[in-house]
Amino acid sequence: MISFRSALALGLILAAASPATAADVVARIGGTDVTTDDVRAYVETLSPSDQAALAKDPALVSQAVRAYLARQLVLKEAKDKKFDQQATTKAQLERVREAALIEAYLQSVAKVPDGFPSDSDLQAAYDANKTAFLAPRQYRLAQIFIAAPKGDKTAEDKGKARLDEVMKKLKGRGADFTAIAREFSDSGSDSEIGWVAEPQIVPEIRQAAAGLGTDAVSEPIRLDDGWHFIKLLETKPSGTRPFAEVRDALAERLRQTRSGQLRQAYLAKLTQQNPMPINELALAKLAPKAPK
Repeated sequence: MISFRSALALGLILAAASPATAADVVARIGGTDVTTDDVRAYVETLSPSDQAALAKDPALVSQAVRAYLARQLVLKEAKDKKFDQQATTKAQLERVREAALIEAYLQSVAKVPDGFPSDSDLQAAYDANKTAFLAPRQYRLAQIFIAAPKGDKTAEDKGKARLDEVMKKLKGRGADFTAIAREFSDSGSDSEIGWVAEPQIVPEIRQAAAGLGTDAVSEPIRLDDGWHFIKLLETKPSGTRPFAEVRDALAERLRQTRSGQLRQAYLAKLTQQNPMPINELALAKLAPKAPK
């Protein structure tokens, strides 16, 4: 579920995407105005992960709006051609309506109380599942990358010449890794990669990083895409993530678990109160026959 912070950010983003007035028009489709309220309503139908992505990256709002407008164009054409009046389409729409109604009702009966989980619930869950919150060793790395794909002789020859020059500069007194990266690296002007968890690092670089001291630079590491010089900036040892760091995610997980429990309890009670005898003989006739 999208967090309050993400929801607030998303609301601000959409408000910034066009003026704040509810009736302001984002686009016009076939004589029909599409307003900011229409777009907001569409965004609310997106998955929580998509909504969170929009909240973090305002550039995605334009993509979301365009996707909504494309859907509206298809919808208009389908209605103009009375596609919604076809028997098969009506049946499909009814099934979708029923499914949406059922899901909305189940969500209402499985609604978790606002006060759950309590601080004590969270602390107890954290203490009982500390192994689930183990964080691997992390490295803060910088790199100089010389592109030279294996099998491309021309690129390898050019890369080798640059490689030799980089090695020479790195071995000089007072070598400035960042400045050398800015001049020679094919990975961009900023040499720093940032924090990377040990399991996410390719084995060759992981092995090199494990043998480096802070601020030390590796020998060139040959991978399929070229040569990599790695500088170790900092290391974080593996360990249990602190409670404050995992609190929000743990609360969401407990709420999802409780919601699932409430849903299952409701369904069990409902079927118990309303027995559903099934004619097994009639049911057997519905089973598809095995091919001969």
